[in-house]
Amino acid sequence: MILYIDTSSNYLYTGIVENGKLKKGIKKEYGHDLSQVALPEIASMFEDTGITPRDINKIIVVNGPGSFTGIRIGITIAKVYAWSLKVDITTITSLEAMATSSKKDKVRVPIIDARRGYCYAAIYDNNDQEILKPSYITYEELKEKLKDKEYKIISNDQDKLQITNNDIEAYDPNIVEIVEKFKDKPSVNPHGVNPDYLKLTEAEESKK
Repeated sequence: MILYIDTSSNYLYTGIVENGKLKKGIKKEYGHDLSQVALPEIASMFEDTGITPRDINKIIVVNGPGSFTGIRIGITIAKVYAWSLKVDITTITSLEAMATSSKKDKVRVPIIDARRGYCYAAIYDNNDQEILKPSYITYEELKEKLKDKEYKIISNDQDKLQITNNDIEAYDPNIVEIVEKFKDKPSVNPHGVNPDYLKLTEAEESKK
């Protein structure tokens, strides 16, 4: 059984998957309350299914990019579970999760707005090959990389995006698809699981 955790936005995306089937999942926006409700909601998911944390044999956690605070919440929960229960753990990016949840009918461009003319983005072709790895990039640079390509955007920041396209898909995570794709990704030491913001925090940037 695999536990999936993503708190990289204002949403809690989490689920328990066994043999390619979702036993229980949560996809809900909590905004600023996410830090307070994430762990209790995950605990209630176990209670509702009768599954215990000891039944889990792997954890897949999103380690960024996205909300600095949100990412830390999910990472902390996942690390504590993995370390205390001696369970395998691995990380994926929010952009990988976004692309995986979308049909592979054309070039897919998951985007998270990062303000000030920047975004977090990646590009995957319809054979799931990575054209642009998850990056912190200007919209202008991204537009240049997409020139002459037929593509769709996956994002929940539609009103903020500084890029236009007729094909914009709201992100609705397919937890089973995500878990099935990354379930065999090599595990890492829980102590080595850290946020990957793809950019410096504002505090770090101010010190430069």
